[in-house]
Amino acid sequence: MSNKIKDISILIAEDEEELREYLTEYLQIFFDDVFVAKCGEEAYNQYKHHHPDIILTDINMPNMDGLSFVSKIREDDNATKIIIISAHSEKDKLLKAIELNLVTYLIKPIKTDILKKVILDIVDVIRKSTKRVYIDDTIYWNKDTMSLWKNEKEILLKEKELQLIQLLCTKVNHAFSTRDIFDYLYVNDQQKEFSEYAITSFIKRLRLKLPSDIIKNEYGSGYKITTKG
Repeated sequence: MSNKIKDISILIAEDEEELREYLTEYLQIFFDDVFVAKCGEEAYNQYKHHHPDIILTDINMPNMDGLSFVSKIREDDNATKIIIISAHSEKDKLLKAIELNLVTYLIKPIKTDILKKVILDIVDVIRKSTKRVYIDDTIYWNKDTMSLWKNEKEILLKEKELQLIQLLCTKVNHAFSTRDIFDYLYVNDQQKEFSEYAITSFIKRLRLKLPSDIIKNEYGSGYKITTKG
């Protein structure tokens, strides 16, 4: 697969070595970022460190089982997409797992065509989420956390820079004038005097930090962000 998924990451938690390696190799066909854990405790540490968008976890694991692992995540996070892997004999545990807001569960042995469909459907759901504004396939603005991301890595910006991206993403493909931008950035600073030069200089400096020239200048109108769609 030439165009791997760069904006969404996945964590695999599986204690069976053969299945873990198989799932890792298979999912690396689709994803750039595939994180792997051998037990629930390691999986939770990986989750805290990487904050994956999707988790594929076995229900039975040492140190911390799948149910405990997912329950711990769900204490504070109801958004991460989680898929449980189980054996047919674990129906009682599956009933408990269903209460943990899972996307679905997969029964062993896992069929790759089913796994592929489930995973790619989740990717579509995440990408269509109102929490993200996709500028292109690898760059998105997260409305909830007010942060800009490229290839699952946050682009670190200052407060006013983030506020400007936030404004431009409220109405993509619409050009905001320098006056619009000034009024938005300094709405609480009545002493600040408008300067078109100061705003254009600010945007010029910000552009140096950003990939792909995402802030575009529409002659005579102002500045805008356009999306891939």
